[in-house]
Amino acid sequence: MSENAFAEFEVVPAVDVQDGDVVQLVQGERGTEKTYGDPVEAARRWVDAGARTLHLVDLDGAFEGERANAEAIDAVVDAVDVPTQLGGGIRTAADAIDLLEAGVDRVILGTAAVENPDIVAEISAEYPDSVVVSLDAKDGEVVVEGWTEGTGLDPAEAASRYEELGAAAILFTDVDVEGRLEGVQTEPVERLVAATEIPVVASGGVATLADIDALREAGAAAVVVGSALYEGKFTLEEAQERE
Repeated sequence: MSENAFAEFEVVPAVDVQDGDVVQLVQGERGTEKTYGDPVEAARRWVDAGARTLHLVDLDGAFEGERANAEAIDAVVDAVDVPTQLGGGIRTAADAIDLLEAGVDRVILGTAAVENPDIVAEISAEYPDSVVVSLDAKDGEVVVEGWTEGTGLDPAEAASRYEELGAAAILFTDVDVEGRLEGVQTEPVERLVAATEIPVVASGGVATLADIDALREAGAAAVVVGSALYEGKFTLEEAQERE
């Protein structure tokens, strides 16, 4: 992550990949997916529309614990000239460093960071400002392994710990509202923002432009938007007017 990444509020389109296609899931559950075509086409569309960063997720990797859509993801990274952040199936420092050396700008660690917090410091020592820790919460508890397993961790307490270990940002996904297009919850974001000095990137539930406003006002440094953009609830240009 460059030193001034998310220095200003930013709307970041999501390109979530499952079985080689762009999909959006409801609350992260397999079987709820809606498919939106080729990842490279989607990525180029968002960049052409003005995206300054792309959020990439290997969904199969998140569930299976190892990268499963490497070819599709690599094609996206090669096709665009904006910073990319990638999560899903990155379980070791070597995996992360390989991706950073291959052109990914930031790696997103969820399960790996929970199971081995020191991995954040290990990667950051070699690539400062490159690690985003994903704290995905369901019913107020951090969940891992593709959002299928609880950890007992409180997101705000965990965020402070990862900041000390060198995380460049926290990605907070509110699983309770993710993919439902029914609106956001701001209180969990406010708690995270209060707990840490590093940027908090909010994800989950955005359905309207007012939701983007609410997350910005809650202190989020950026908002990841998926379903609402793919379903045409608003355009990226309209969303960026809220920046």
